Amino acid sequence: MLHLSAFVCLAILSVAAAACGDKDSHGAPAAASAAAPAPASGSAVAKRQLSSDDDYDKEAYIPAEFKSGADRWRDTGIYVDGKFVGLLAWAELPMSVKPVWVKVKASAPKRYGTSDTGWRWAKERRYRFRDLLEGHGIDLAKVKEIHVYGPKFANTIVATGKDLRSKAGDKFYFRFGGSVSGKAIPEVPENFGNGKSPDKISTVIIYIEKTPPKLERNVGLVLDGELQEGVPYFGTPLRGGVRVYLDDRLVAYIKRQDLPPAQRTSAAGESQWNFFDYLRSRGVNLDTVVEGWLVRQEKWHEKLDRAELESSWFEATAQAKGHIELGEKKLKAQAIILRSRPVAMGEVPAPDPEEL
Repeated sequence: MLHLSAFVCLAILSVAAAACGDKDSHGAPAAASAAAPAPASGSAVAKRQLSSDDDYDKEAYIPAEFKSGADRWRDTGIYVDGKFVGLLAWAELPMSVKPVWVKVKASAPKRYGTSDTGWRWAKERRYRFRDLLEGHGIDLAKVKEIHVYGPKFANTIVATGKDLRSKAGDKFYFRFGGSVSGKAIPEVPENFGNGKSPDKISTVIIYIEKTPPKLERNVGLVLDGELQEGVPYFGTPLRGGVRVYLDDRLVAYIKRQDLPPAQRTSAAGESQWNFFDYLRSRGVNLDTVVEGWLVRQEKWHEKLDRAELESSWFEATAQAKGHIELGEKKLKAQAIILRSRPVAMGEVPAPDPEEL
C-alpha cells in the first residue's frame, strides 16, 4: 500500500499540472476547461465525422494530441468567411509578409580568465497577424473579427477588427516553434481581444461578411445555437493535399480523391495528370506564370521555369501521403509557389545566420 505522504505528493503534482495550462494575456493561468464535448455516437454529427466521404487523407498518421477538440486539426489552415485561403506554415507565408526582428540574449562561450559575459545578442523572428491578413489580400478595415484557435476551443483568441487596427494590434504576433519550421505560436499583448493566449495555433479564421460564432464559457464556439466543431461555414477542416499558390493567392488544392479520371498512365501503370492542364480545368489563369518553386519539408527546393511546368505530369499515389510527384524526376511537392515574376535567390525564404 502507498504511504499517506505518497498520496499527498500525487495530489500536489495533479494540482501543479492543472495550473500549467495556457495563460491569458495578463500572464495568469487560464481557467481550466475541456475541449468541446464529442457528440454522442448515434448523433448526426458523429455519423458525419465517421463517414468515408470526409475530406481526410486516410493514409496520414494522426498523432494522439490531434485526436480531440481543436487539436485534432493537424494542419493550421487559414479561412476567410468559410473559404480556405492557405496554410499557416513558414514556407507558405505570402512573400510580402516580412519578419519583425526581436533582440534577445543568447548563450555564448565564456573563456576562463577573461571578462566574457557568457552571453551575446541574437535575434528572433516574429510576424504580425495584420501583415498576414494583408498578405492574403484582406482589407483590415473590413474585418469584423479574427479567431485564432488554440489547442482547445476554450483557448480561442477572439479579437475584433478594431483590436487589430489598434496600437496593440501592432504587437499581435505569431512565430514558429522551430523558428523557420514547426507549429505556429501566438504572442498576444496585454488586454488584447478576449485576453486568451494559447501555447500554439490550431487554425486562423477571419470574418468579414459572415457572422462570427460566440465563444461561450465551458461550452465552446456557438453559432445560431449550434456548437461549432469544425470550421464555421466550411465544415471539417482540411488536412493533407497540395496547395498551389500564384503570387501569394491560393488558386488550387490538389487532393488525390478529388482528381478527375487520369489523362494517361505511366510506364509503371500509375495515373498521371498534366500539371498546367489540371490547373486550367480548375479555372486558373496561367498566362502570367514565369516560374514555380516546389515546397516540401517546410522549405523551398527546386525551381522550374514555365516550359518545365507546362510539360510536367504529376502523380498522386496512395503512398504519396500529402504530396504529389512532378515530372520525370518525380520531384516531391507539398505545395507549389507559382510566380509571375522571377524570384531572386535573396528573396527565397531562408533562415538568418544570426537568429536563434
